[in-house]
Amino acid sequence: MKRNVFVFAILVALLTGCAKTGAADKLNWQENLEKALAQAKKENKAVLVNFTGSDWCIWCKRLTEEVFAKKEFESYAKKNLILVKLDFPRNIEQSTETKVYNNNLAQRYGIQGFPTILLFNSAGKLVLTTGYQPGGPVSYIEHLKSKL
Repeated sequence: MKRNVFVFAILVALLTGCAKTGAADKLNWQENLEKALAQAKKENKAVLVNFTGSDWCIWCKRLTEEVFAKKEFESYAKKNLILVKLDFPRNIEQSTETKVYNNNLAQRYGIQGFPTILLFNSAGKLVLTTGYQPGGPVSYIEHLKSKL
């Protein structure tokens, strides 16, 4: 009996230690691309669209931790971007409307993996399709700037 309790305690400790929730960003993500494009045109900003599996996709979590959660990216985004997050979670509840909307956009833009990042210029033209890029926020910002 004591052995079972000991094994159970070890399993609980391991699972608790491995359950990394990841960094959350402090960005102002919208959920409607059409509204974001209209706002971007008025404010002369680009639109960054993040197709993500926020609760299961390792590369999506890395992108958030290494880029979106960093102050350098937050500062750049506030001045230059309208952000849209289209999430495809496995364990987070979404309305049917949200699921349909996100799926329709994924089909329209041929999204085949996560994360996929679309960048539209202020005129609403798609100028970049990308994803996770190593190197942190400064490198990622330069990657975006090179297409604007």
